[in-house]
Amino acid sequence: MPAAISRYKPVRSLRRSNRQEQRTEATRLRLLRAAERIFARDGFEASRLEDIVALAGYTRGAFYAHYASKEDLLFDLMERAVNEKVETLRAVLAQADNSAGRWQALRGHYSQMACDRRWALLSMEFKLFAIRHPAARQRLAVRYRRLREPGRALISQLLDEVGRDLPVSIQAATATLGATANALLIESLVDGKAVAESEIPVLLRLVFDAVLGAPSEL
Repeated sequence: MPAAISRYKPVRSLRRSNRQEQRTEATRLRLLRAAERIFARDGFEASRLEDIVALAGYTRGAFYAHYASKEDLLFDLMERAVNEKVETLRAVLAQADNSAGRWQALRGHYSQMACDRRWALLSMEFKLFAIRHPAARQRLAVRYRRLREPGRALISQLLDEVGRDLPVSIQAATATLGATANALLIESLVDGKAVAESEIPVLLRLVFDAVLGAPSEL
């Protein structure tokens, strides 16, 4: 066989490899869905691996074939959730025809962020774990910062388009927006009379305007 093509796998081997990748991803997804439910119910720290694998329909051996620890599972959940949010943001901005339209789209999208109960709880569990484990905090912070960079880049690009300078860094601005949305949802879940769900989008638009600037200033 010529050296130039000897590195390519036979078609049958490629198909077998693809099927294995699909099975691996299917197993991961079942574990992730189960973990998300258990983390939301019991909290990350109190959740038991036995409960996660039982809900997913697997064994501990199957879990360790895909993840080294509960921490890795939590971060995979975070990574997928952040990537999903970034892709949604890309789609929202792509629907607008000009910078002003994209700014309004971003503002409207942000005002609905607190509707995502799943994300708020997952983010809280992730951050509580980082706070309670100083040895892991820096490692987790670096990974989380890397995950959020594409979203920050999109917002930074839009700020440049509309010619807006911030009094704080883009990191501080986006962290404030995200933390506020999560905090308002948590408050509403704890006491809906203190912060009604219908009030959250109004409050978030006010926060957006305070941090990034009001649409009227364009």
